[in-house]
Amino acid sequence: MCWGLLQVGVIPCYLCWSLVWPVERLRVRKTLPLKSSWRRATRHCARAISYSRGSGRNPSPPSKKCLRIDAKFRGAHLFLGIAEYRLNRLADAKRDLKREVELAPQSAEALMWAGIVQLVDGDIEGAVGSLDRAALLSPDNVDILYHRGRAHMLLSQKSYEHMYEVDPKSWRIHQVLAQSFVEQERYEEAARECQLAIQDHPEEPGLHEQLGDIYWKQNQLESAEGAFQEEIRIDPEGISSRYKLGTVSLERSKPEVAEELMRKVLQASPASIEAHYQLGRAQAQLAQYDGAIESFSFVTANSSRADKDILRQSYYQLSQVYRRSQKPDESKKALEVFLSMKQEADVREDKKLQDKLKRARKETEDHE
Repeated sequence: MCWGLLQVGVIPCYLCWSLVWPVERLRVRKTLPLKSSWRRATRHCARAISYSRGSGRNPSPPSKKCLRIDAKFRGAHLFLGIAEYRLNRLADAKRDLKREVELAPQSAEALMWAGIVQLVDGDIEGAVGSLDRAALLSPDNVDILYHRGRAHMLLSQKSYEHMYEVDPKSWRIHQVLAQSFVEQERYEEAARECQLAIQDHPEEPGLHEQLGDIYWKQNQLESAEGAFQEEIRIDPEGISSRYKLGTVSLERSKPEVAEELMRKVLQASPASIEAHYQLGRAQAQLAQYDGAIESFSFVTANSSRADKDILRQSYYQLSQVYRRSQKPDESKKALEVFLSMKQEADVREDKKLQDKLKRARKETEDHE
């Protein structure tokens, strides 16, 4: 990690987390007035970092002065916690990082480091809580996203292991295995495990929908349709299974069925972008052009909430429906927007491909 990751309070001073300070000299003591200590701590903090970066030697003299300040000085406990973590003093690190979070509850960095230490110390639930709070404060921080994802993954693993210890013959084991096989794209094995779970609990809400999802991924649309219908029988109020059945019905050339299902979905969830889009597709296939235009226009009018692919396809569908409705000007405008969005998408995909090829070449060169 590069210099400049951690900003301390309101001063433009940064610390690389890999810097290990002799923690026994970095104690915070209430010995100086706040105003005086803030100014002196700022100066000595900068000296400590400059001293270490320039010479690589022990930064204890300026570091000691940096932290001989009021105990409420923002950033001091964060420095201490990181240093203690690097020295594997987890109890001390947890204490100081907890204190930093108390002093600066809106600090995403402090929460992230608290979560990292909790994770290493085996407190997975605590780490998830800290990292979730950090992600709310800084949703685009890739370091936070990485550690948060890892914490949630470990929490899931811990939960599943405990479930197996409690009841190794539970139908939930088959459900978990099915999910695992899906993630590995081993769909036949996933379907088999899901069927075993259904044998044990045939009326359990969610299981038939899960099986339908697996069939859908295998393009077994008739089987997926049957699974979603069974899910609706078990849970008539389920919106998700009804939406999926409507979408599969469209793919099976049953627009009248899809239209009815999507209208029911929109009765329960009138703001659903996806349902409006699928309803528009059904209406277009049924030659209900005015209704299709209204449905697709709802998507384009709510572009900030719409998935990019659905938004792009909505403009394409509008261009086709306008053309069939003898509205060439509107059709041309919609087609122009679609082509512009498609070009932008192609550029993004090409960039991703080029980046992937560059990484592959670099890895090959490194191995050579």
